[in-house]
Amino acid sequence: MSYMENHIQMRLDPRLLVPGVKTIISVALNYYPSKQASGLSMYAQGQDYHEVVRERLHQLLEALNVEGRCFVDTAPVLERYWAWRAGLGWMGRNTLLILPHHGSTYFLGELFVMAEADSYDTPLARSCGDCHRCIEACPMGAISETGIDARRCISYLTIENRGPLPQELTLEDCFYGCDRCQQACPHLQHAIPTSEEAFLPSKEILEMSPSEWKNLTLEQYQHLFKGSAVKRAKFDGLKRNIEACKFHPE
Repeated sequence: MSYMENHIQMRLDPRLLVPGVKTIISVALNYYPSKQASGLSMYAQGQDYHEVVRERLHQLLEALNVEGRCFVDTAPVLERYWAWRAGLGWMGRNTLLILPHHGSTYFLGELFVMAEADSYDTPLARSCGDCHRCIEACPMGAISETGIDARRCISYLTIENRGPLPQELTLEDCFYGCDRCQQACPHLQHAIPTSEEAFLPSKEILEMSPSEWKNLTLEQYQHLFKGSAVKRAKFDGLKRNIEACKFHPE
């Protein structure tokens, strides 16, 4: 993930990205699905979150009637850091932002505004206690007390990685992303399904069988994932993942 090395100074100092910014408003939008198509990570079940969250942020900015800019994972912004500073949650051992009693199934977004706020929230201390379930749940051993080794993270390997998959990697019923560390978190037990219909899978995706995934064509890929975050992996990458995936019997 070498792109994280780009624009480091902007990441560290938002005033270089948006001159005149005085306040950062962090928001979180629930994507926990009430129904889920096999093969796809929870966050990629429906439409691309960039568009959905951006639209909501523009509505909020207009309602606040202040000058500012919206960001959704498309600029050098330390989203999890600012969400933590804003008191939305804390960084778990899996490095994801965990919202108390809700888990980590949330998209983050920010408003950089030119006005001072009347008060500011404070960060939350990590409240994982002695829990190590996310570490124990990772089949590749990518998570440790010091963070994540992206080279062993299944999400990275199936989405960002453009090379071959490691021989020791086993994909079971999931060929795009991985939710194991999120699902193992006790806070997810209290998660409420999202009310955002755009984040739910289409009927066509829900009805795809393992054999149909195995025989996925470029035309089907373009149709099924139009306006979807799944296109991040490209057709060749998704086919590579599907071919390596072990599906449960139909």
